[in-house]
Amino acid sequence: MSPRFSIVGNYLSPYVRKVLVCMDLKGLAYDIDPITPFIGDDRFSELSPLRRIPLLIEGDLVLNDSSVICQYLEDRFPTPALYPADIAQRAKARWLEEYCDTHLAGLLVWKLFYQKAVRRHVFGEETDDAIVKQAHEVEIPAALDYLESQLPAQGFVFGELSIADISIAAYFRTAAFVRYAIDAARWPRAAALVERTQALPAFHRLTHWEDTMLRRPITEQRAALQAAGAPLTSWSLATLTPRKGLARVD
Repeated sequence: MSPRFSIVGNYLSPYVRKVLVCMDLKGLAYDIDPITPFIGDDRFSELSPLRRIPLLIEGDLVLNDSSVICQYLEDRFPTPALYPADIAQRAKARWLEEYCDTHLAGLLVWKLFYQKAVRRHVFGEETDDAIVKQAHEVEIPAALDYLESQLPAQGFVFGELSIADISIAAYFRTAAFVRYAIDAARWPRAAALVERTQALPAFHRLTHWEDTMLRRPITEQRAALQAAGAPLTSWSLATLTPRKGLARVD
């Protein structure tokens, strides 16, 4: 019997989604404390010194950073493989994962989702429309131009599903929460890869929990998930007062 893990992190986070999809594909069970980093308490700060999500907890083991967690799961549970066996392709897959976790996240998470959802609904602040406009018109198109040059016309990036496909699809799922969709006429390969990957059962199974939380106040999300039957932890690292600090996702 495989162990049961605890995950600290919100279902709406692309970093958390990446980890949960990998766990689903590997048949690993988990409980989740579905907090955002903005409401993590002092214990959360101790476990996540950068105040980022997700965390993976297994007994005394606490792992930070979605890429670290996914690589740990791959090393410990190598079947099915989510990183290519060929070392060159494996390196390229890790690069695309890193590109998503840093640059693409900076655009889709921090310049779209944070501006249009978090600032407004968590902190009661106005959206910086100039940041959103620059992202929509300049920065995201440039990122998609690069991705389009790296992606196949059909299938997954390296033939079999890998962390690269999962990472790309995870970020555009969060972007969809603020109504951003890839223009399939301009970037057909990127649009097709995201659609193909998000159609996988491992992604589809998360949509119920994501939709349960979407557009619901943070203070009500855990109760809503509990009522919907989500696999929640018996404990939580949440507080009632949001704070910015170092908080961002990882």
